[in-house]
This record gives sequence, structure tokens and C-alpha cells, in this order.
Amino acid sequence: NCKHFFANQARRTLSDQTVRRMINKYVSLAAIELHITPHMFRHTFATSLLEAGVDIRYIQEMLGHSDISTTQIYTHVSRAHIREEYLSAHPRA
Repeated sequence: NCKHFFANQARRTLSDQTVRRMINKYVSLAAIELHITPHMFRHTFATSLLEAGVDIRYIQEMLGHSDISTTQIYTHVSRAHIREEYLSAHPRA
């Protein structure tokens, strides 16, 4: 019964620093040599939703963007992905 999606044992929201520490811990345990950031998860989440056909207004709301133009950054990534998929699959491409 907590209003936060990610919460600590006291049912309080996790701080940015706590999330960064958790990511760094698991990246280290998995021996991943890439620099992984919380923003990468956010970006992947938004791009995946967009590629799955979720309306950009819903994505805007989930990400907490006040301006739709901020969310539209992800449409460029999605369009590039769609173009790559098209070119790799189309017989005349």
C-alpha cells in the first residue's frame, strides 16, 4: 500500500542517488563494462512504448513531461528504428 512505484522499506520514494547506486551495484555484479545510467532505462522505456504503438500523450504523462516537444524526441529514435527495420526486411530496399 504505497503510492510510489519504486519505494524503500519505509515506503518512501527512492532518491536519484539510491537508484544510481543500485544500478552501479548490479552492473558491477554482472561484469558489464558499459556506463549504465537511470536515464538509459527511462529512454528505453519511452522508446519501447512508442514502438509498441502507445499514444505519445500517454508517454508524455508517464514521463512527467510538461511539454509534448520533450517527449517527441523519442519519435526521432523510433522513426530511425522503423526505417532500419524496413530497409532490412523489404525485398526492394
